[in-house]
Amino acid sequence: MRDALARTFAVDGSVSVRVLAATELVREAAERHGASPTGAVALGRALMGALLLATEGQDGERVQLHIRGDGPLGALLVTADAAGSARGYARNPGTNAPLHGAELGLREAIGLGELTVERNHPSWKRPYAGIVPLVSGEIAQDLARYLLESEQKPSAVALGVYLEPGGQVAAAGGYLVQKLPGADAGVIADFEARVEQTLHPSELLHAGSDVDEILEQLLGDVPRHRVDHITPRFHCPCTMDRVLRAALLLGREEIREIIERDEELEVRCEFCSEVYRLPANELGRHCPDA
Repeated sequence: MRDALARTFAVDGSVSVRVLAATELVREAAERHGASPTGAVALGRALMGALLLATEGQDGERVQLHIRGDGPLGALLVTADAAGSARGYARNPGTNAPLHGAELGLREAIGLGELTVERNHPSWKRPYAGIVPLVSGEIAQDLARYLLESEQKPSAVALGVYLEPGGQVAAAGGYLVQKLPGADAGVIADFEARVEQTLHPSELLHAGSDVDEILEQLLGDVPRHRVDHITPRFHCPCTMDRVLRAALLLGREEIREIIERDEELEVRCEFCSEVYRLPANELGRHCPDA
């Protein structure tokens, strides 16, 4: 099925629910960065987690997740916005941790460290940031802990990437169920039971379910408001103009040396792996004083 995000909340004000299918987005991210199976799962979960948090906010809000672990995968940095755009990278995306049965060793690949979540909006004077220790390295549990401790929002978070035997991304998805203030304890208990009975989102998506069907499983017969849909996508705002402006910050002396040696300046965007090449004459045209 096509990538989609569905969101709604119960009429009684007990919970909000967001369900995400992001197979194409995660596949593109993994391919752009040449990620190993372990790297694809880690990066995919982080991207989807950022999307689930960002699409709770107001228009224009952005969320950044920075996962700093001491494992071989290195740091992960991802951003997403309320419109459904996301981008990100892992410092060492080709890392393959040892297998543990059917597990990819994600905990060992990420290691111990901390998770920083930053929310920002153009209208705010400053961003809001919260930091929690990594409790599992599986990312979903770490985000749930952040939401509870830093934002006081009890939440059930599921994130998954289903891989083909060759390591290719076959399905990727997640959901976020959040308790709203004043919710009845009995209603929440019912939701907790449904969450426990619901298969992992990546398994459901791989089996052919869509976001609305998963939403139905999570909500059951609970009346809900209109379901909103967003189309998530991998999107990086890098352009040649931005790269050129960054290159001009090198300073006149260094730019002069590049021009004199008639070298080509190669710049790679960390977030999307797009490679930009600036020939010496192009640098000279934009920096005539060099």
